[in-house]
Amino acid sequence: MKIQIIGGSGTGKSTLAKYISEKDNIKWIDTDHYLWKDDSFSENNPIDKRIEMYQRDMKTNRNYVASGSIFSWCPDGFSNRDLLVFLSIDEVVRMERLRRREIERINLNQMWLDENGEYTNDFLEWCKTYLSEEDKSMAGTYAEQSYQMAISKSAVLKLDSSRPLEELHAEIKNRLGQHAD
Repeated sequence: MKIQIIGGSGTGKSTLAKYISEKDNIKWIDTDHYLWKDDSFSENNPIDKRIEMYQRDMKTNRNYVASGSIFSWCPDGFSNRDLLVFLSIDEVVRMERLRRREIERINLNQMWLDENGEYTNDFLEWCKTYLSEEDKSMAGTYAEQSYQMAISKSAVLKLDSSRPLEELHAEIKNRLGQHAD
């Protein structure tokens, strides 16, 4: 079983992938670990390092669930997957999740109030462009992810991530032709 989960930041990709990994006893690949040098999310790994890490994962894991995308720096990445899952959620809910997560991660002194009086930072401002960005080469946008789905050689399953994890897992297993435990 090889599953890749994409969707906007805050849609629950990591949460669902971790759940599937634990339920099905398969490797969880968090693509953030390829991109970032550490959990501060402040410095990127060079592309050659990312590719080296990705290739090692592909060689050592017969089955996996990957949360996130590497399309912008490795367009053929995860091409051996059995299923591409696209998660979406109401945009207001997504932004509320992200804002709470950012407030927990960093000091409020590193944030400012936006035009609506909500705390924001550069990352959140970028997240606000998820639906409006039209350039399919812009990583992490709906335009890019729509393009990935359109050219996918594997089956694509679109799910609303506001549903319980158990239901999402069951639907994925059903799509793969297996029974959820």
